[in-house]
Amino acid sequence: MEKVEQFLRGVELDNRTAALLTAAACGVGALVVLARKVTSHQRAKDKIQRARDRRAESLQRAEQAVLRYKESHPTTDSAAILSLSLSELTKQLREGLLSPEDVFYIYMEKTLDVHKKLNCCTGILLESFDQLKTIGSNKDGLLYGVPVSIKENIAYKNQDSSCGVLINLDQPAQKDSVLVEVLKRQGAIPFVKTNLPQGLLNYDCSNPIYGQTVNPHNLQKTSGGSSGGEGALIGGGGSLLGLGSDIGGSIRIPASFCGICGFKPTAGRLSSQGVKPIYQGQKSILSSPGPMAKDVESLALCMQALLCDHMFSLDPTVPPIPFNMQKYQSTKPLRIGYVEHDGYMQPSPSMARGVREVKALLEQAGHTLVPYTPLKIDYVATELLVKGIFADGATTLLQQLEGGPLDPCLRVQVAPYYLPKWLKKTISFLLKPFSPRGSANFNAISGVGSVPNLWKQHAAVEEYIRETIADWRRCNIDVLLCPVIGPAYNFLYCGTVTTILTYTMLYNLLAFPAGVVPVSTVTAEDEEELKHYKGTYQDHWDKLFKQAVSGAEGLPVAVQCVALPWQDELCLRLMKEVEQLVKQSRE
Repeated sequence: MEKVEQFLRGVELDNRTAALLTAAACGVGALVVLARKVTSHQRAKDKIQRARDRRAESLQRAEQAVLRYKESHPTTDSAAILSLSLSELTKQLREGLLSPEDVFYIYMEKTLDVHKKLNCCTGILLESFDQLKTIGSNKDGLLYGVPVSIKENIAYKNQDSSCGVLINLDQPAQKDSVLVEVLKRQGAIPFVKTNLPQGLLNYDCSNPIYGQTVNPHNLQKTSGGSSGGEGALIGGGGSLLGLGSDIGGSIRIPASFCGICGFKPTAGRLSSQGVKPIYQGQKSILSSPGPMAKDVESLALCMQALLCDHMFSLDPTVPPIPFNMQKYQSTKPLRIGYVEHDGYMQPSPSMARGVREVKALLEQAGHTLVPYTPLKIDYVATELLVKGIFADGATTLLQQLEGGPLDPCLRVQVAPYYLPKWLKKTISFLLKPFSPRGSANFNAISGVGSVPNLWKQHAAVEEYIRETIADWRRCNIDVLLCPVIGPAYNFLYCGTVTTILTYTMLYNLLAFPAGVVPVSTVTAEDEEELKHYKGTYQDHWDKLFKQAVSGAEGLPVAVQCVALPWQDELCLRLMKEVEQLVKQSRE
């Protein structure tokens, strides 16, 4: 009996020891997890600080170089050079009436000034100062002596292309992207990289590394995105010509918000080698790099410069189709489809008015305008657009966002992505009776689920492209005039009002060329009409959109022009005509 008692006491002791050891192990484990979190947080802070320090140093060195140049060239007429269009500037540079040095330093000074107001640059490309010294060897280039800004995700040797995420910092590009190489061969001087939103898949322009870019026309509004740094810098006068990229409106939306022109070419018309996406392998919605500028003529000149033998040689995957000047300069009357409302999201009053006014001008100029509505837009919005971009249930995007803080512009947008698939599906089911769009969106962000389903999704995209082209032919239309998202939003709405993207992302899905031209400004009447805005579904997104665009009197209003694949020059031709007709109507 005594032995049994001793044994039980031993067991009791062992249990107590085990409990103490377990508690200690849990405590140590918790400390290890906490220590790792603290270390990870500190590592992220250090990475961000290094990137900010690099930017600050490049800005400071550029500022010092500008001051030195101004001291030795006190008579240079900055205002006269800044007032020239790109075609006027290239002509004067070619004829020797202007020196590349004067142009470069004047635009560098203006960029530094604009950046202080708008926070649009991620760094000055200090190598541009060295390129300037040897620029004489490229005198025959179509862009000889032109300073060009580039979006941060476009590779430039020894510079990061972070896409606004920490995981990509401290990984400088090994070589220039094909487009940067071609720009240099054409005599252009890439001189600054510009800001974008965290992870690119958002149409605001803010990230935890470089902060929020603001609108050149109103500092309380966003510049739009994802090529928002370009939109702000060009809209603010700091650059004449820039390169952006567009997967859902990322060139066209900031162009609309900032009152400039932007062009998304046919997917594959320009090389994407060295243009970094947030993730690779997604084939449903195609991204395109493209030009942004103050006027359409500049976009056409840039396309002409890029579509050259040098690009076709560097990237043999690009069809060797040079710029068709005859098609761009044609004056043949066109049959133009016009969209006032896509049936999924009611446009803002100024968006719709822009289309109506331009329609009237085109009719007066002898063109035929016919009403058009995109096919099956409710189905396309979620089943092809959202499900296409997030076929993996947004897993890859979330992996890219790891290791750092989430930017405020992205938080609301990505919160549902973190939910497990079963919960997304459950929420989708519960929302169905009273929020059709909410239900469809939650179902779409669950992804396609399997490889056979992904193939079915790709087949559905191909079928939709065929149907749309057949519908254009049935309506006998050459080109399309339609609204573009606008006017510029108040902060923190871009991540919540995703339903409006049907107006731009549709043409990435279709791989149609599309461009944006400013045509007006928001009036007091537009603001008054907005007070009565209800929306198509009168749901959460409609209410948010109304709030997003309010308080925009005086801000730019744009329209969008679209053509069939590989008809880029025809799209630019329509844009050019719209620009000229609007200008004449004001005179």
